[in-house]
Amino acid sequence: MATIGTFTKDDAGNYNGAIKTLTLNVKSAVLRKAEKTNDNGPDFRIFSGQTEFGAAWMKTSKEDRAYLSVKLDDPSFPAPIYASLVDADEGYSLIWSRSRQAD
Repeated sequence: MATIGTFTKDDAGNYNGAIKTLTLNVKSAVLRKAEKTNDNGPDFRIFSGQTEFGAAWMKTSKEDRAYLSVKLDDPSFPAPIYASLVDADEGYSLIWSRSRQAD
């Protein structure tokens, strides 16, 4: 697992922060609450400026902890990036881990 972002939550319920990997450096990312049009729609849309580059869904872990399941995508990516936004000591951390394939 790797922390690829740090965020804070504002009074409106949006998350503001930054995302950084070896190839991605978004200094101002916002997870804005989305108006859901159906049950499967995302709870948040992710923006850098006016550019949307992802979405997030509210989930609950097996340990009964709330988190956001995040999908980042852009035409420049070879594949989408999947991560989790979790409560951290100071704010929230965007955690990425490579998915494991069955042996």
